[in-house]
Amino acid sequence: MLEQLEQQRTDALAELETVDDSDALHEWYIKYLGKKGAVTLMLRSTGQLPPEERANFGKRANEIKHLLNEAYAQREQAVRQQELAADLESDALDVTLPGRPRTLGGIHPVTQTHREFYTIWADMGFQVFTSRDVETDEYNFQLLNFPPDHPARDMQDSFYTTDDGVILRTHTSPGQIHAMRQLGENGTQPVRVILPGMCYRYEQITARSEVQFTQVEGLAVGRKIRMSDLKGTIAAFAKRMFGQNVSVRFRASYFPFTEPSMEVDVECFLCDAQGCNVCKYTGWLEIAGSGMVHPTVLRNGGYDPTVWSGFAFGMGPERITMLRHGINDIRYFWSNDLRFLEQF
Repeated sequence: MLEQLEQQRTDALAELETVDDSDALHEWYIKYLGKKGAVTLMLRSTGQLPPEERANFGKRANEIKHLLNEAYAQREQAVRQQELAADLESDALDVTLPGRPRTLGGIHPVTQTHREFYTIWADMGFQVFTSRDVETDEYNFQLLNFPPDHPARDMQDSFYTTDDGVILRTHTSPGQIHAMRQLGENGTQPVRVILPGMCYRYEQITARSEVQFTQVEGLAVGRKIRMSDLKGTIAAFAKRMFGQNVSVRFRASYFPFTEPSMEVDVECFLCDAQGCNVCKYTGWLEIAGSGMVHPTVLRNGGYDPTVWSGFAFGMGPERITMLRHGINDIRYFWSNDLRFLEQF
């Protein structure tokens, strides 16, 4: 039987050399190494041999089986390469065709609004000035004319990080003090900046409020700046942002760091001022708070309020984005839902 086993090895290897496709290779495997293959059956017949021959025969049979398995694996790889080459030759393949483009992320809708802000205000001579997100109580409130017991502090629920008055800024207005002190050169030079950035307030998250949001603060300080300058500047911005035919109105309001203060509304562009649920059927949409810089704030920024004056305004890009696109839930901006974001 050992001679017969060697003959099976010789025949199997010789036949394997002639195999040139996957189907023939599969048939070869079944013929020699399958459950009923020639080599497998001879290995199973070891028990029929005399006891003294079993060990040598079984050892050699396993060696031959291992040898044939290795030869099969090598031949299988060669056959696959041959078939792949044949497929490439038979099919037309234009290697000059460009690859499929990868889908890139888009620009967030609020970021788009920010960039529009930057362009418009840059055209009016305002430079971008960034300030820190983590502030002290002094910069966030006191230097902006919020004394420790001022009731307006209750309007802004704050995130205090330590017992030393370190706070996540509740508005971008602290940047006014930084800008005046850094760019004003000890109160001798005019300043014209916008201050974009993130703000944080400890509020309940709803469709209209979030614990974090962005603002764009504006500040202009110079000699003989008046309320009429503020109105004209805001009106020019509104026409660039919402259309040349948009109407603007100003309403008296109150902010500790400006005096006098006013809210800015534009004609509802969603309903053409006819009244809708977005404008609460008033025909007007609020877009900003503004006013003349309070003398105390000017003084804290290093300026003499008897010589210098200025105006400031604050706008919410999220709110304006919601108004422009009819978005009714501010939480969409932070949900990372591609179904929402890909619309922009």
